[in-house]
Amino acid sequence: MIENIKPKEATAIINSLIGGVVPKIGVQHITVGRSEEVNAVVTALEDVKNGHSIVKFWIGDFGSGKSFMMHLLNTVALKQKFVVTNADFTPDNRLYSNDGKAVALYSAIMDNIAIQTKPEGGALPTLLEKWIEQVVIKTAQDNNIPLGNIRDEQYLGLIQNNIMKTINEVTEVGGFDFGTVVMKYYEGYIKGDEQLRRNALKWLKGEYSTKTEAKQDLGVREIINDLNYYDMLKNFCKLFVSMGYSGFMINLDEAINLYKISTSVMREKNYEKILTIYNDCFQGKISNLFFNFAGTKEVLENERRGLFSYHALKSRLQTNKFETAEIRDFAQPVIRLFPLNHNEIFVLLKKLKAIFDYNYKVETNVSDGDIQVFMEEMFNKPGASEFLTPREVIRDFLNILNILRQNPELDKAKLFHDIEITDERPDLVLIDSIEEL
Repeated sequence: MIENIKPKEATAIINSLIGGVVPKIGVQHITVGRSEEVNAVVTALEDVKNGHSIVKFWIGDFGSGKSFMMHLLNTVALKQKFVVTNADFTPDNRLYSNDGKAVALYSAIMDNIAIQTKPEGGALPTLLEKWIEQVVIKTAQDNNIPLGNIRDEQYLGLIQNNIMKTINEVTEVGGFDFGTVVMKYYEGYIKGDEQLRRNALKWLKGEYSTKTEAKQDLGVREIINDLNYYDMLKNFCKLFVSMGYSGFMINLDEAINLYKISTSVMREKNYEKILTIYNDCFQGKISNLFFNFAGTKEVLENERRGLFSYHALKSRLQTNKFETAEIRDFAQPVIRLFPLNHNEIFVLLKKLKAIFDYNYKVETNVSDGDIQVFMEEMFNKPGASEFLTPREVIRDFLNILNILRQNPELDKAKLFHDIEITDERPDLVLIDSIEEL
């Protein structure tokens, strides 16, 4: 049996993997063959804790485990007392835009904020309340006010002044409005005004579309938008560190969607934003921030549309020329993810079988020998060497376990034999051949 797994984790693992996505929690229980990568991340996290900032690019073929790696990074970082978050690039979520797509990415980042006690995300209100509580306690101590009385409305102004003072110490750009909104959040917290708290949270998550509406609801002049959202992420990073967290890790997956941007000018602007983040982190302009980007080899190396099409990024992201598949350099910004080998997939399927049985409280009649037969059938199918990904192997295996759980009399060998392989990869060749607009 898998040690120390919680029922909630088991259910998340099985349901997510059957749906073809990576579970948000419990990934440590199904981690196979990634110990070197994890060790490299632990070392990097230590550097970030000590005030450095880092950017990593996780590069691998479709199905090589990039999204899995992103979630594993979250799990490792949460244990090291980081605030973590993850978001996907989509056609509507970008790093740079002038029509709301960048602030949409920011909103997704803020929605998915997680801490160890809330690993599934949605932790921003918890963090705000924890930080406000720290300010409240300090205000009581500094002014010799009993803790039982400090939350009385008569002390509201005193606490708001301290909130603003502390915000000013940790923010650079947009600090006044940021502080004003946090004060409003506290005011709603004290007065039981749920709408005021919701409005403050809406502002902090970048969900106001007009300055007029924000001024009406909160009395602030500015809103978070496509141009200033990155400054706000840096402000939050400083705020989290001031609360005692180790740093802020931001994981951005599906970089293929930047590669797919049809106009070269807009694509370059997004790559320029990556360069800004890269330079800020490695030149020490920001502390305790850890950015991870995940994409395919094409996204990195394509000279016409990929990151290498932007010369300043190409010069920074060239792979160490002395690295081989056997001799790895995990200190460089680009870490290549190689697919799991057959032995590692076998170990993974064994783990999944144990988690499946635990989740459904059954003992499915599938032995280690059956798992080997299943793998032989899968990997000997026409097109397997070209198309087959761990995602498809896992999904088919769990689907078969589900069928056998409900129909134990069925012939396993026939089920294994009837599997068909499909090509799930995005058609990059087609994208690459489309004439630019």
